[in-house]
Amino acid sequence: MKRPQPRALLLDMDGLLFHGDRPLPGARRLLDRLKTTPHAFITNNPIRTPEQVADAFAAMGLPRPDPERIITSALATARWLAHVRPGFRYFAVGAGGLDAALRSVGTPDAEQADMVVVGEGPGLDFEQLTTGINLILGRGARLVATNPDTAVDGIRDGRHLVLPGGGALVAPFAAATGVTPTFVGKPEPLLYEMSLEILDCTPGECMMVGDRPDTDIAGAERLGMWTALVRTGRFAPSRPWIEGMPPPDYDLTNLDDLVEALDRDFPRLLV
Repeated sequence: MKRPQPRALLLDMDGLLFHGDRPLPGARRLLDRLKTTPHAFITNNPIRTPEQVADAFAAMGLPRPDPERIITSALATARWLAHVRPGFRYFAVGAGGLDAALRSVGTPDAEQADMVVVGEGPGLDFEQLTTGINLILGRGARLVATNPDTAVDGIRDGRHLVLPGGGALVAPFAAATGVTPTFVGKPEPLLYEMSLEILDCTPGECMMVGDRPDTDIAGAERLGMWTALVRTGRFAPSRPWIEGMPPPDYDLTNLDDLVEALDRDFPRLLV
């Protein structure tokens, strides 16, 4: 069965539109073309709130998106936990964006937590690891991670660094307890499904644009979405495709190539 043409775009951010606090070439051109196109932004990064992410766009000189259109793995985790255990108590490890999302639907409690939730960013130390381990082993708390990325790209003092992702930060808890964590972010479906609700479209009517084959592309492909890989992140243009990974509909070098491909194949998408 032939898919309908895409009428909406779902965009990753880190590695696609910017690196750290530096916008990537073509980012403003693409965002300016989205003013009348249904679109939303999703990220496995749980560190910042949607409002903080929107402010970061503006600080880089990019159009400030509506925070309601920004869906982080922290928000998806909070939504999922509220569904599986309404009124849950939690112990969170990670930056402020995760706690803000969890606090909106749950209650922090380092002694009686039902959930040990691990995100990204500073915060993991010996004491937090000890607390989380004993909540899991002593109280049967569930181990949850916002995203499975073992490593993510970052910029510090103008230098590129590889930083530990959610998959790396949850690993000590899993190793010490023997418990397999539940992952929420891409390539799991919840982030995509939340976005499709906002866009009011089916998977076949939406194109996911991202820079990582293993998360952005793999998760969207499973749902039947259009996919465009833009090689502006760690998956460089010179890298061969990953064996066994579903290929994207578009495999592009940069954002300008993306705009040109969309204008060529779907002239009414970017108006």
